[in-house]
Amino acid sequence: MSRLMMRNMEDNQSGTISAVKVSGELGRRIRDMGLVPGTDIKIQGRAPLYDPVALRVRGFTLTLRNNEAAHIEVNIHN
Repeated sequence: MSRLMMRNMEDNQSGTISAVKVSGELGRRIRDMGLVPGTDIKIQGRAPLYDPVALRVRGFTLTLRNNEAAHIEVNIHN
């Protein structure tokens, strides 16, 4: 099973969050959105300039800036 930072995932790629590698206010904000280890996600798409990224998580669509997605490690599903 390969691991990528969410920022580097491609459209329609899915995986399970393995770690949130940031603390402080940003780490709390990411976790408050439901992005915690063990959560399944799927990349739905990106804006024309690749920022932000839209992902499907827990039955809803969420958008994250690339600088936020860069702190979330994902185990990629094959």
